[in-house]
Amino acid sequence: MKKLLTIFTLLVAFTAFTAWKVDGNAEFKFEKETYDFGKIPQGKPVSYEFKFTNVGTEPLIITKVESSCGCTVPKYTNAPIKPGEAGSISVTFNAAQAAPFSKSVTIRSNAKTPLKSLYIKGEVVK
Repeated sequence: MKKLLTIFTLLVAFTAFTAWKVDGNAEFKFEKETYDFGKIPQGKPVSYEFKFTNVGTEPLIITKVESSCGCTVPKYTNAPIKPGEAGSISVTFNAAQAAPFSKSVTIRSNAKTPLKSLYIKGEVVK
């Protein structure tokens, strides 16, 4: 029984130690996480480039960037971003319909926060 208790204690300690080791991950630091285009003309696509820096201690790898609808197209840095280096995510919105809009872009990565959202908003006018 004593051996079983010792093994269980070591297993719990090992699990806790590995769970705490999150310091060395990559991490985003964006200049802006929301961009307001204001009023934009209908029929003319608009773009904004979200710039970020990897403030972590490991290379930042973006695995996927998804938009909330087909009217928003993201493009992103495919290469790993080393600690201290910068990257960007460009978001283009197709201003086809005259109406206010609010769209999100979700980033999947190896960062401490593996899911990150960016937002664009504005109003398309005729």
